[in-house]
Amino acid sequence: MNTRTDMNAQDPARDRAQNAAADPAKESASAHVSAVRRVWALREGRTGIILTGLVLLISVFGPLLAQPLTGFGPTEFADKPFQDSGIFGTDDLGRSVAARFLAGGLRLLCYSVLATALGLALGALLGIFAAYAGGVVDQIIMRINDVLLAIPQLVFALLAITVLGTHGWVLVTVIGITHAPRVARVARAATLGVIGEDYIRAAEMYAVPRWRIVVQEIAPNITGPLSVEAGLRLTYSIGTIASLSFLGLGMQPPVADWGLMINENRIALSVQPWGVLLPVAAIAVLTIGTNLLADAIARATANTNVEA
Repeated sequence: MNTRTDMNAQDPARDRAQNAAADPAKESASAHVSAVRRVWALREGRTGIILTGLVLLISVFGPLLAQPLTGFGPTEFADKPFQDSGIFGTDDLGRSVAARFLAGGLRLLCYSVLATALGLALGALLGIFAAYAGGVVDQIIMRINDVLLAIPQLVFALLAITVLGTHGWVLVTVIGITHAPRVARVARAATLGVIGEDYIRAAEMYAVPRWRIVVQEIAPNITGPLSVEAGLRLTYSIGTIASLSFLGLGMQPPVADWGLMINENRIALSVQPWGVLLPVAAIAVLTIGTNLLADAIARATANTNVEA
């Protein structure tokens, strides 16, 4: 009887241990929730989330709300050019400024995020590989990286777009490639500060495959610097794509795009400023929000690493 009682008393402890070992996904989810709470606890984190979320809502739901709210589609003619009719008046061709503004952020945002993700992935892989391999491999990769860094980003994008055309995949690929060298330098520097730690040496001593060391040990410990760099790269992606559209080498008319709107309506800035002010304000708010959010993520990640 006593033996059965002791076994029953040990069951809860044994069950908790089995559940923890059998379900590591719960621990991962709990870590993600904790990270989000840490970011939200920071003032810049809350501000960044609110500002970025506001522009994201406009970008995602704007195309669906443009017609119901304004009564016109982004390419429909509403009145004479540069009139005050409607919510924010009309643009250079008489289309609704409000409708084009609501419909103009999604494409810019998608291209910017894709270009940033591509540049971050390529740069992180190159930087981690260069630092972990070391020696001649490191020198070759970083010297090629320096050559690419010497080429101005906008000049390289203009050249590639002139040759390949103004397609969405060209914008994403070219801008992503121009981000990679800068991300690689940050990833390499962060990796050099990690590879000498005891847990890396222990993993190598137990003959853990290098790809697992990179994925499980190195990459999670350099997320702070990479998150800050991701915020900067997203900012530059937004600015570059908007600048190319402004120059006529990005999105093409009659597509609704914030950068294109600035170019189309700048000639009447003093008469009908909303066609310029609205997209400029949206791009500025998105830029500030993403940078604040990236800084908050870096601080939250650093605090987590210190506590661990």
